[in-house]
Amino acid sequence: MNGIPGNIPAFGGNTMRPISRRTLGGLFGGGLVSAWNPARAMDPVRRTGKPLIKLAVAAYSLRQLLESKGGKPAAMTLEQFAEFAAGLGLGAIEPTSYYFTDTSNAYMARYKQFCTRLGLDISGTAVGNDFTTPDAAKQKSQMAQVVAWIEKCSILGGKTIRIFAGNLPQGETLQKAQQRCIGVIGEACDHAAKYGVILALENHGGITAKADDLLTLVRGINHANFGINLDNGNFHTADPYGDLEKLAPYAVVVQVKTEVQQAGKAKEPADLKRLVTMLEKVSFRGYLALEHEADEEPREGVARAIGQLQKLVGNQA
Repeated sequence: MNGIPGNIPAFGGNTMRPISRRTLGGLFGGGLVSAWNPARAMDPVRRTGKPLIKLAVAAYSLRQLLESKGGKPAAMTLEQFAEFAAGLGLGAIEPTSYYFTDTSNAYMARYKQFCTRLGLDISGTAVGNDFTTPDAAKQKSQMAQVVAWIEKCSILGGKTIRIFAGNLPQGETLQKAQQRCIGVIGEACDHAAKYGVILALENHGGITAKADDLLTLVRGINHANFGINLDNGNFHTADPYGDLEKLAPYAVVVQVKTEVQQAGKAKEPADLKRLVTMLEKVSFRGYLALEHEADEEPREGVARAIGQLQKLVGNQA
């Protein structure tokens, strides 16, 4: 995008409400009263009461059905996705932003009502962004995307938005990319605070491929509207479960995959019981959303995995 002419069209097509220069100017220009305090390291999430793990399913789990292909309409609508989830006995869904063909605020309100009638909460949503880019115009475009979905998540009744950090730009040091990412996410969290939405940074490769590097971001951002989206399948290190344990205290939402891949080894079934036990040890209270990626018919695979998780969490869900 060359320049920022008046209004920036946010991610998702021409049905997305444009983000004004004033909104983004406030974000990038320090015009908000910030709850961001990078001078003090972020503490783990404070939790009271017993663990409460609530199951959900991410729309990404059914991406083969929700994506249009070759000019043909998708095999499944978001409404059908919600009905499928309700049929599995779930109480929540995570409708990924990618699959909204109508991104108007009016549709968000209608979809929330549709899900409410099915007895479904919207646990949150997810965007695909890059906050490490050094290009100022691209950075503003990425911020516009996240800002727009903060507002749409609020209309949906969602609690969290899964965000990414990004990859290490060529020729740049990790520290410089981290500093840029910390600043931008902190400003985005200021906007999220206006809507009661929490931005949840996922361990998703790039500058978050290692647990300690992600913790550097977490401790630098230190915002009341920030936490981790813990993904059990995204660490390809020598000790993926050990890395997950480091981050679990900061998790505000969890995405669970049915397969993991340790460094230098083939994929293997995820130890779902170990993951649930790990969350219980830190008294996790929030959503555990299935993000199914295994190579099998998606509806069958999702139903099988949800059944396993329902047995593990028992009456917590």
